[in-house]
Amino acid sequence: MPVTSRWTMLATVLVGVTLATGGCASPQSGSSTPPSSSVTVTSSGGTRQPVKFIAEVWVDNWFSLSVNGQVVGEDVEPITQERSFNSQTLEFTATYPLTLAVVSKDYMENRSGLEYIGTSKQQIGDGGLIMQVREKASGRVVAATSKKWRGLVIQQAPLNPDCVGSSQPLVDCQTSIQDEPAGWTGTQFDDSQWPTATVYTPEQVGVKEGYEAISWVGSAELIWGPDLKLDNTILWRFTVTG
Repeated sequence: MPVTSRWTMLATVLVGVTLATGGCASPQSGSSTPPSSSVTVTSSGGTRQPVKFIAEVWVDNWFSLSVNGQVVGEDVEPITQERSFNSQTLEFTATYPLTLAVVSKDYMENRSGLEYIGTSKQQIGDGGLIMQVREKASGRVVAATSKKWRGLVIQQAPLNPDCVGSSQPLVDCQTSIQDEPAGWTGTQFDDSQWPTATVYTPEQVGVKEGYEAISWVGSAELIWGPDLKLDNTILWRFTVTG
């Protein structure tokens, strides 16, 4: 169960070894980072042949992608960097079915959930995620973010939005933090009780650099938790049968 605290430090969400693909793109460039390496996901059994995939992602502000329980890559722009807006391309090889597991984080300066603290722009930030996965050889899109994706919000702040003007946000702003469920990126995890995604328009998210660098299929939608501003860290899952 989530806990509300003024003092609990936000734990690092990403678990395990990560592999970042591609070079570091300028946050103002608006360009996609081409893949420079490919990850092979260890098969958990079955007779299907491995398939090469390309995942294309834009997020405000940071993400990590796991496939069938194995991390295949993360955003090259660090979560600690303000305005790190860029699109990201990852390559991986895996067998169907695919269990896609994504960590998405909105930028926040500290656990208060605020950004630009101490300036005239001090505010509550907002997030947004869009992703599509396609087979490399055929170009067929096999998965795209939509209201069918299931997401668990594990960090929310501030729970009392009226603290937005506080000169001591770490004291005045309240935070809800929930631990990651054990094994949540794996193929056998039961996410049936997780809420489904909330879909937002590009205008609501306020898409920025990198979003236009990718040709999104019509079924790809911008998703986030039910509160675009207060939901800061979300775990996502979606399974592709083939």
